[in-house]
Amino acid sequence: MNPNQNKLRYGLNSGIQKGWRGFVWMLKIIVPISFLTVLLEYSGWIHNIDFILKPAMNLLSLPPMAALPLIVGMLTGIYGGIASMVVLPLTNNEMTLIAIFLLISHNLIQEGIIQGQSGLNPFKATLFRLTASSVTVIIVARFLESEPARLVEKNLSDAIQQPLFIMMKSWFMATLYLSLKIFVIIMVIMILLEIMKAFHIIHHIVKVLNPLLKAMGLNQKVGLLWLTAIVFGVAYGGAVIVEEAKEGHIKKEELEKLHLSIGINHSMIEDPALFLSLGLSAFWLWVPRFILAIVAVRLLDIYYKLKRIYSPKLSVSNCDRKL
Repeated sequence: MNPNQNKLRYGLNSGIQKGWRGFVWMLKIIVPISFLTVLLEYSGWIHNIDFILKPAMNLLSLPPMAALPLIVGMLTGIYGGIASMVVLPLTNNEMTLIAIFLLISHNLIQEGIIQGQSGLNPFKATLFRLTASSVTVIIVARFLESEPARLVEKNLSDAIQQPLFIMMKSWFMATLYLSLKIFVIIMVIMILLEIMKAFHIIHHIVKVLNPLLKAMGLNQKVGLLWLTAIVFGVAYGGAVIVEEAKEGHIKKEELEKLHLSIGINHSMIEDPALFLSLGLSAFWLWVPRFILAIVAVRLLDIYYKLKRIYSPKLSVSNCDRKL
């Protein structure tokens, strides 16, 4: 067997093993969270706290019950958010807005710690991601066609009035269907990524992407870290990001711009693909985050330039006052 066949075999085996482990890990999140969501929906507890959730959800053009998948997703991750979302009577547009929010703001505790270990204050990282996701959803909501409120209310009423057995049956079928889709998606992605790693293709891709890095306002030195986050996400690619940051070859400003960009724009293959399985538009899952990441980095770059210009002047002015 020649070296290329060995690499291909290694990539396939590694991809299948990692894909299966990832799938089992996801099921441990999806099944209990979606089951709990169904019970909460059936009990009506979600709707009893509407008065607390309604102002914040109104700002995001979402119904109060959308708070549950948002909170679950922010604390656990994309899969927990999806598990909660698919069992609620939400419209396609509402699911799109929830998806956009969660694509930016998910797994905030774990990923905030990772960003904190590699160059950005975790509280600053979390606050920025929450702000970015809220702003993006508010803007995108203006471009989506609104659906009649009575349609949503009717669906909600029907869901509450369903017998528990019927709801459990619907939950089981929806969860099974979603799990099968996730299995296929994860296995394909992990196999492709492991084959790319086995053949050392990722480094070549970084070179090809240099013009894109420049367009996004990022230094070529952060190319591998950026690609790692884009492909694997902040959590999965965290080890690479942390280790590279510890080497000290990248300036603090460049690291902060990187974290700003990947905080909005990460896991661009796997996460949106999971929402595609729900029938959501690919445009809204990819384009708004991409644009916002570019704008955010450019604004931060302007801030740094203004700071370099005015900081010396302020220092001189303060010295003159002391004299």
